[in-house]
Amino acid sequence: MSSTLSKRPIKGGEFLIRSTEAHEIFIKEDFSEEQRMMASACKDFIRTEIEPHIERMERLEEGFSKKLLQKAGELGLLGISIPEEYGGLGMSFNTSMLIADVMGATGSFSTTYGAHTGIGILPIYYYGTEEQKKKYLPKLISGEWAASYCLTEPEAGSDANAGKTKATLTPDGKYYLLNGQKMWITNAGFADLFIVFAKIDQDKNLSAFIVEKSFGGITMNEEEKKMGIKGSSTRQVFFNDCKVPVENMLSTRENGFKIAVNILNVGRIKLGAGVIGANIMVMNYAIQYANQRKQFGKTIGSFGAIKHKLAQMAVCNYAIESAAYRAGQDIEDKIADLEKNGLDPIQAKLKGTEQFAIECAIVKVLGSEMLDYIVDEGVQIYGGMGFSAEAPMERAYRDARIARIYEGTNEINRMLMVDMLIKRAMKGELDLMSPAMAVAQELTSVPTFETLDTSVLFAEEKDLLKRLKKAFLMIGGKAVQSLMMQLAEEQEIIMNLADIMIQIYALESMMLRTEKLVAMRGEHACQAQIGMVKIWADGAVSKIEHAGREAITAFTAGEEQKVMLMGLKRFTKYNPVNTIKIRRQIADMLLEKNEYPF
Repeated sequence: MSSTLSKRPIKGGEFLIRSTEAHEIFIKEDFSEEQRMMASACKDFIRTEIEPHIERMERLEEGFSKKLLQKAGELGLLGISIPEEYGGLGMSFNTSMLIADVMGATGSFSTTYGAHTGIGILPIYYYGTEEQKKKYLPKLISGEWAASYCLTEPEAGSDANAGKTKATLTPDGKYYLLNGQKMWITNAGFADLFIVFAKIDQDKNLSAFIVEKSFGGITMNEEEKKMGIKGSSTRQVFFNDCKVPVENMLSTRENGFKIAVNILNVGRIKLGAGVIGANIMVMNYAIQYANQRKQFGKTIGSFGAIKHKLAQMAVCNYAIESAAYRAGQDIEDKIADLEKNGLDPIQAKLKGTEQFAIECAIVKVLGSEMLDYIVDEGVQIYGGMGFSAEAPMERAYRDARIARIYEGTNEINRMLMVDMLIKRAMKGELDLMSPAMAVAQELTSVPTFETLDTSVLFAEEKDLLKRLKKAFLMIGGKAVQSLMMQLAEEQEIIMNLADIMIQIYALESMMLRTEKLVAMRGEHACQAQIGMVKIWADGAVSKIEHAGREAITAFTAGEEQKVMLMGLKRFTKYNPVNTIKIRRQIADMLLEKNEYPF
């Protein structure tokens, strides 16, 4: 795409140590007419097939979710980025992100859809033999068959490789007998095919199998009674001498854990994109309600407290949109580069996603937490009606909560992003040590103050961003140096570092998106977006200062601690911003347009 023609290659996690130019990133506004038409078709599907039948979905009417998958399959929505030879559309990774975004407005069905198209289909596409792909993918992409993914067990959640489900080879060497229990299995109630993880004999690592329901030996508990996503089938699945042909092993023996990890990378970034549709739906309801509901003789949207909420909701969604599509395009560009250099297309997709596993985790955490904030404020704007099951906020509130748990809890994802960053530095894939040492030397030198050209857009924010990256390098570098192997046990410090990473990535993504928009539309047309960047920057400073202070005081003392805290104060300095005024201006635009317009 023209927006990324002159892009310099970037590695996953490298955003912390190098600058990126606005023209190098992809933004939501860059989507082509063809991609927008796909999104429009998806919205039509939601409007005609899902919205009028929410109650049928919520009460898990038998066969209803499977029929929805079949109808989605007829529209090509189940194989957006799967090649045409298997029944897919062969479109880009970021196009599949866009459809996940739109589908996020469907609540329970977005979980059904995500499980089927992601953890259900992708293991076969990425790791299956050609025979397995030809046999199963067309059925799954058309919606004829529904897929499920069986990884979690009662004693193996975040520690997936601790699973106890066993696979035993029969004496004739033709079958594996599966025995074990899986729980929290999405789509289990109507699935025709299960991706099942089990250990063969005394293996250390999991292997994966493609299991057809027709193989027999599969029983289930009743549907789980859940807080939210009630319209998504979730059951415990039991395998009792389930007879699986040896040719249905997926990939090679003991490669199951690697399959699970790589598929989860895709699931994480897709979840981050998938909250956007839900955010926009909730915001539109809240904006329209604020324009209609009157108290004390005025619409509640005229009150400052409500304006604050509406504007901050918009800021949060703008942040995740900016981060998700930036990361999605980075993955897409890496895939294209690997293919250009001769790598097999499947391996290119796996390695391209793996390269940006840090960003995938960031987008998952950021997205799920922004969704939680937005739906919570949506309930509050509705007041008493927000607590009523008759209003739209109640279901949105319940459905949102799972996003911080599945695809790896946010705590696990925070620890993973820091762990992956440190490991890449240790392997020499990222040179974090040199800039960290430079920052350490800077702490003991006389500060220099650069005169900023305030006529340049985001001059202060760009300077701030450089310093926030220095804050991360200062704290992270010292934590690794001081704690070494012990750092892995200091989960609170790791989560502090992760929070700093998330704030930096979101701020930079928002700023670059807005710069690109200004180049496209002019500064006057982008005042709201400029304001949102300044609001996020103001909040990021507070969050990073708090997380940094907490981390520093946990592993330093005396003069060293004093120097680092002074450095943190220097790195987080940001001139005061009248965020109340900016939020009122953004809220007025939302109320005037009666929707989220960005």
